Amino acid sequence: MPRVLGIDIPGFKRVEFALRYIHGIGPTLAREVVAKAGIDPAKKANDLVDEEITKLAQLLQEEYRVEGDLRREVAANIRRIVSIGSYRGLRHRRGLPVRGQRTSTNARTRKGPRRTVGAVRGKEARSAAKQAAK
Repeated sequence: MPRVLGIDIPGFKRVEFALRYIHGIGPTLAREVVAKAGIDPAKKANDLVDEEITKLAQLLQEEYRVEGDLRREVAANIRRIVSIGSYRGLRHRRGLPVRGQRTSTNARTRKGPRRTVGAVRGKEARSAAKQAAK
């Protein structure tokens, strides 16, 4: 497994697909980087020579924002939106969907698992709930 920017990319895959394991690199950017570095896109990542790996790492570090820098920038953007109190910031703060999705059903990824409110089953649980209410 070759290491690019501190990330182990899968060696058995082609270079243009293996690069996608780096945060911030998608299909288009991977093709662009491979072309700029002058590497054959059909080449497997294990077959890369040290110079090619160095060339890839240098190119990614100088020209693109990937991995830690990108994560920090995204986090800073979210913090800024939350701090100014915009609608999107409130949605982030409450852990609800930010981009206009419905929440009466679905949205379980953002809201977390269901927490049933109300119906308490069993005599012991009912009496404990009554004691707590008093």
